[in-house]
Amino acid sequence: MATAITGLGGLATARPADVSRPEEVTRLVEDTAVAYGRLDYMFNNAGFAIGGDFRDLTLDHWHRVLNVDLYGVLHGMQAAYPVMVRQGFGHIVNTSSAAAFFAAPGNAPYCTAKYALVGLSLSLRLEGIDLGVKVSCVCPGFVRSNVYRNAEVAGMTLPADIPREQAAGAPAKMMEPERAARVILAGVDRNKAMIVFPASIRWGRHRLFPGLSDRILLRQMRESRRYRTADDQVPS
Repeated sequence: MATAITGLGGLATARPADVSRPEEVTRLVEDTAVAYGRLDYMFNNAGFAIGGDFRDLTLDHWHRVLNVDLYGVLHGMQAAYPVMVRQGFGHIVNTSSAAAFFAAPGNAPYCTAKYALVGLSLSLRLEGIDLGVKVSCVCPGFVRSNVYRNAEVAGMTLPADIPREQAAGAPAKMMEPERAARVILAGVDRNKAMIVFPASIRWGRHRLFPGLSDRILLRQMRESRRYRTADDQVPS
């Protein structure tokens, strides 16, 4: 990404960081503020999923997902917010998901984190108004990304002919990241509290057809249980 930006004449530097480690995130943010003399935006966009029947998910599975999807975002907020308060301006943008508005059977840890991010973002948004700090929460539908290819599945053995994206619940047709980025940046420019897209997600947000969506999700969960290999013992 940094190479693509610089290739177009922009200024960008890539630097790795483990968002589950608050000290690494804080160091990255503080170094950036020192290098450029200000911190205009903080985009918190890290995440991955471990799916499976709730009976097969251990606490380690939960910790691994929440440490990135929830605490990784919190670490970014904790690092950026004080800097922005001191300078009197800045915009924090947290990536949640359409999973924040619907049940996600078979993907409970991811869904839990994404629900939490909405409340976290909206709470800090109100706190930051008088301090000059803006906060937005992004809730996209299916966007083509590595989150589906990198998803893990607990307690199931999937047939080799099932693509990883399909096993993670992704449809064949997804929004391309370039288009999603344009939608997000347009929402940030308008300082929208919630940036929800595509339109079908915005409609679904109001639960116009809750019975239909629940039936679809329940059918998907029942289908996935065909591949379950674990017994019915609750994991320790």
